[in-house]
Amino acid sequence: MSISHYDVVIIGAGMVGATLASLLSRSGFTVALIEAYKPEPFDTEAEVGLRVSAISPGSAAILEQAGAWQQISTQRSRPYRRMQVEDGVELDPLLFDAPQFNLQSLGTIVENALLQWSVWQVVSSAGLVDIYCPDQLDNIEFSTQQNHVSLKSGKAITASLVVGADGAASGVRKALGIRQDHYAYNQHGLVAVVGKHKPNPGVAWQRFLPGGPLAFLPLDDGRSSIVWTRPSAESEHLLAMSTEEFIKELDTASSGWLGRVESCGPRAAFPLSMRLSESYAAQRTVLVGDAAHVVHPLAGQGVNLGFADAAGLVESMISVRCEGGDFGSATMLQKYDRWRRSESEAMAFGMHALRSLFNLDGLSPLRRVGLALVKRSWTIKDIFLQRAAGVGKNAPQLARGVKLRDLMQR
Repeated sequence: MSISHYDVVIIGAGMVGATLASLLSRSGFTVALIEAYKPEPFDTEAEVGLRVSAISPGSAAILEQAGAWQQISTQRSRPYRRMQVEDGVELDPLLFDAPQFNLQSLGTIVENALLQWSVWQVVSSAGLVDIYCPDQLDNIEFSTQQNHVSLKSGKAITASLVVGADGAASGVRKALGIRQDHYAYNQHGLVAVVGKHKPNPGVAWQRFLPGGPLAFLPLDDGRSSIVWTRPSAESEHLLAMSTEEFIKELDTASSGWLGRVESCGPRAAFPLSMRLSESYAAQRTVLVGDAAHVVHPLAGQGVNLGFADAAGLVESMISVRCEGGDFGSATMLQKYDRWRRSESEAMAFGMHALRSLFNLDGLSPLRRVGLALVKRSWTIKDIFLQRAAGVGKNAPQLARGVKLRDLMQR
């Protein structure tokens, strides 16, 4: 039986895995993509999905180079130019406006189903990636020259580099024996699509309340996708309420912003946690996205960190190839690991600290000082926005607007 060899085998064709496959194949690498389930086609006539992502400008630039952003941005998506943060105690909101920080937008709200379908279409229609679907990872045999990947179907392939893009329960991470630190918040994020008396004007609005923040994210039809962080037991209680009872609670929590709630669709909730792997790379294998890290959704950075992982890996591999090196070598893996782990941990612990600050009872001195410092310091706001926008000084070049073709010529 002949065994196919690839530069890279990617396990998992979610949003991050498929984007990575497209970027690598467009960079001239041979790529195999392993996925258990083909995503459902995105239906523009269907109701807005409950799971959405706030795609940063940096991630939008990465998706553009992957060939997916035009399709995403011309369908059901909504850019926002302002973020308004309210304390629930203080009356003066904290405002972030895109032009103030030389940005066209602070982000774009996109349904996860649209993201997934768009990147899948790009990677499956270009003919540059060998897709094994439906199929799953069975086993990886690690070696110094190449890794042997066995699939559930009985097929066997080899790769100079294996990428685990297979989510928080990553089988690739488990095969490597990489330990994770896990912090459970005992909170759930309750999600729903709601309509207020006034349409959302394109503002990402967030109010911090005892027990967790409430966020309204703008949708293209004027409604908002909400993410309401509550203690787990309370979120179950909110899910069990009638629609009328829930709307009453939501009206109180949103404090009259845009008027009363006039419509509310189905509700769901998901547990919140932080997971950080002790390493992102070993034995000709790297981890990207949720396989490497899961962060609190306070600033919507989870999938953006994953896209940055993908762009960072592509940048590292192109650099090594240009120098005639081995892109599965221990040197390259260590470089990727240090870069992406430091960035992810900085964001994860930053969100953890911010959550802790706003979870303090009342307006404590520490909380008051923290709020005042952010409100008064343009530098702090600028650093926060640049990092949240995915275009900070340590961001991958693709996120900062460098074209893939230019990266290949450097």
